[in-house]
Amino acid sequence: MTAWMVLAFAAAMAAREPAALSVGTATAAPGRRVFGAIEVPAGVDAATRIDVAVIRGTKPGPVLALVSGAHGTEYASIVAVSKLVSAIDPAALSGTVVLVPLVNVASFEQKVPHVNPVDGKSMNRFYPGRMEGTQTERASFLLTREVVEKCDHLIDLHGGDLDEDLRPYSYWTKTGNAAQDAVSREMVLAFGLDHVIVSTDRPKDPQASRYLENTATTRGKPSITVEAGHAGTVEPDDVAALVDGCLSVMRYLKMLPGAPTRVEHPVWIDSVKTVASGETGLFYPTVRRGTYVAEGMTVGYVTDFVGRRIFEARAPASGVVLYVCAVPSMKKGDTVANVGTIAASPP
Repeated sequence: MTAWMVLAFAAAMAAREPAALSVGTATAAPGRRVFGAIEVPAGVDAATRIDVAVIRGTKPGPVLALVSGAHGTEYASIVAVSKLVSAIDPAALSGTVVLVPLVNVASFEQKVPHVNPVDGKSMNRFYPGRMEGTQTERASFLLTREVVEKCDHLIDLHGGDLDEDLRPYSYWTKTGNAAQDAVSREMVLAFGLDHVIVSTDRPKDPQASRYLENTATTRGKPSITVEAGHAGTVEPDDVAALVDGCLSVMRYLKMLPGAPTRVEHPVWIDSVKTVASGETGLFYPTVRRGTYVAEGMTVGYVTDFVGRRIFEARAPASGVVLYVCAVPSMKKGDTVANVGTIAASPP
């Protein structure tokens, strides 16, 4: 059934493929790799420019979008998409790949984690955006129009931010649409990360989709989110996992020759529990990313600035530490760690 669905999707995409595809100022004819930008005009705040590459194959096929850098200090994902621009050969490609390595330019330039420093907003929380809003909202609107609405599948790439010691994992969104969910499930397995969070609580309204991947999903496009990288580092293994995962998904979608490298028995995570700090001070982790913990186990503690222990952080449930705070800076209410609870059976 799944193989039939893939063939049906591919046939539908090939049938409607245009002679040329434009994303922002980049227009690609078959067999070409071109560069351009999505120009976000000034509004209530400054303009910005989001660079794009469009790689058009010599044979028909689907349009896949690869987007990273919503958080501009999640460097491993940004480097991975940048490397993919030159790694994908138009002569071997069926269909089109749209690559957006860096969405949050100001975050990258100023080394500010989590948010766009121009307006203080996360660039993965304001989709589908609006042109009357701040820079983040205007960029989200144009990314929705230029990337999401022009693609057939999407992979949103992330990784541990400057303060996040993160183990690699993916998100798979269950929409209730059996055909769409079957394809996105195969995409996440083809990507190859061995821990998968099953999302069932994302917004259902396309006009209030909030996240990039969810913006594609609510428009009927099979899509996934992937995370690799930790604490702002660019480790070769993390970059390779993201690059190889994207190429494997492209093989699954019949965009590249060969078989995907599929993870057969991932750890399925059915919920994510957040541990928040009850105090401000210096944070000391007592577990590492990827550690399996029991409910009530200590995952870290906070001292005041003269070393007196004032808060003990404990796991709210049994599961795996998806990430733990990577720096000593801790404010009351900040996230100490995220713990993923393991599903009793595969979804």
